[in-house]
Amino acid sequence: MDNLPSVRPMTRRDFLRASSVTLLAAPLIQLPSSFWGSSHRYFTESEAATVNAMCERIIPADKDPGAAWAGVVDFIDRKLVGYHRRYQSLYRIGLKGVSESCLTLFSKEFIDLDSAQQDELLRKLESNQAPGAVWSQISASDFFNRLVEHTLEGFYGGPRHGGNRD
Repeated sequence: MDNLPSVRPMTRRDFLRASSVTLLAAPLIQLPSSFWGSSHRYFTESEAATVNAMCERIIPADKDPGAAWAGVVDFIDRKLVGYHRRYQSLYRIGLKGVSESCLTLFSKEFIDLDSAQQDELLRKLESNQAPGAVWSQISASDFFNRLVEHTLEGFYGGPRHGGNRD
């Protein structure tokens, strides 16, 4: 027992030194994205891609960047786990309805449609004429109108709220 080194208790200074080194080194550690899972808080990757494509049709890029460039899908995703939590089921059911409508009309998912087909589906949502059994649970036009509202908020809102990136 006498050969064991003596262990002194950790002081506050030792703790702060070790914590500082850990905090400084943390950004240098790169874990694979599979470790973190989805980069979104609410949406699955598939849902985020669909919302991103829909937002880009609502505010398309022209001579200026559109909704996708402004990060609108990230804004909506953040709001759905925060202030707009009450719309989670509207989005989850609405996105299932979009998928069902796309498959019924075009045999493809929304992100695989050309721009004319995407616009056609959005018009059907807006007029509450989208096909599919899911739309008996919620109104297609309510989903569409909420998406338009959130797209505008994300595009024109302040960056401090997660919208209008750059």
